[in-house]
Amino acid sequence: MPMTPEGFAKRIDRLREDLVTQGRRVQTLLEAAFDALFANDTERAGGIEKQDTPIDDADVAIEKAAVQLLTEAAQESAALEQGQLRMVLTIAKVNNELERIADAAVDVSELTRPGANAPAFPDTFKVMANSVVGILRDTNSSMQKSDPALAKVVLQSQHTVTAFKAAILRDAEERIARGTMSVDEAFRLHEIASQCELIADHCTNIAEQVIYVTTGAIVRHTQTSWVEVPRTN
Repeated sequence: MPMTPEGFAKRIDRLREDLVTQGRRVQTLLEAAFDALFANDTERAGGIEKQDTPIDDADVAIEKAAVQLLTEAAQESAALEQGQLRMVLTIAKVNNELERIADAAVDVSELTRPGANAPAFPDTFKVMANSVVGILRDTNSSMQKSDPALAKVVLQSQHTVTAFKAAILRDAEERIARGTMSVDEAFRLHEIASQCELIADHCTNIAEQVIYVTTGAIVRHTQTSWVEVPRTN
């Protein structure tokens, strides 16, 4: 059957729906990873990697579908709109970012320690984790609704996570100096905080793509803020 703009649009819509579903899977995985971590439940943490398998499978399926779509369009010299091409490329990029967030969630779960031996997490740490989950939730919503305004909120949220990480590390240094925290535990907190920062970074990458696909603007990160480069065509 010849490729038509209408047929192409329907297939893009299906890809977008698959991507939104993937975002929900990743959010569920991240929440489960943090729940296991804060409960010091190694049994629950051990099941996180199994939950990642459907995410990996969907990642491959979405990538293949996007490539197949562009291949068929090229073979048939289909007259596609610029916005449609932009959307397919964005789907492929966002799909990759979601898979990386899932990998980071698995890494977080692997840092769970047995409840009898693990010290309590600082309250600031839990606030940071909740912030990261909220950032991913907003990221998924901006993607589902094609909402550039919400995507810009996600961009600004990354600075909050970075500030939380800095505060946590300063507190860990002070505790080590007082002898109330071991170096091994401080290192574990550093690793988890780094994964939180990494997840926030992947979310901002997705937010950049949402802004690009909806407005055509390209967003660049400076040391203290985000700068939007207006669309030129």
